[in-house]
Amino acid sequence: MQIILNGEVSPFPDAWAEEPLLFLLREHFGLTGTKYGCGAGFCGACTVILDGVPTRSCITPAADADGAEVRTIEGLAEGYRLHPVQAAWLELGVPQCGYCQSGQIMSAVALLETTPRPNAEDVESAMAGNLCRCGTYGRIRAAIARAAEAGA
Repeated sequence: MQIILNGEVSPFPDAWAEEPLLFLLREHFGLTGTKYGCGAGFCGACTVILDGVPTRSCITPAADADGAEVRTIEGLAEGYRLHPVQAAWLELGVPQCGYCQSGQIMSAVALLETTPRPNAEDVESAMAGNLCRCGTYGRIRAAIARAAEAGA
């Protein structure tokens, strides 16, 4: 079995096939930016982009990613150059506790890749499944708008 993980072909043992993709990423590949939140796909902290679609990795079996392209928060920046969404997040001071932020960012990236100039309804719909305990929703929306203006 193998996935294309952040642009690189990455084989993984069949023993991981039935484990959640989240555990494969964190435990086998050591990519701990994707967080375990609720474990039931409700909070969005574990969101990754699977073949262009924001996906809850805590409820997605690793086997479902076999042969697929998976992008995690670790795969967004290019060297020291942040992805425009990450840059907007920092410029606007979005994170507080930060726990949900990788999932929020991955959902925002997926949105902007399919809808480069989203309206408020697009943003609301795309981000609806991502919960933030700190309530930074206003700054999240503003950062998405800024990243869209920057051509994310």
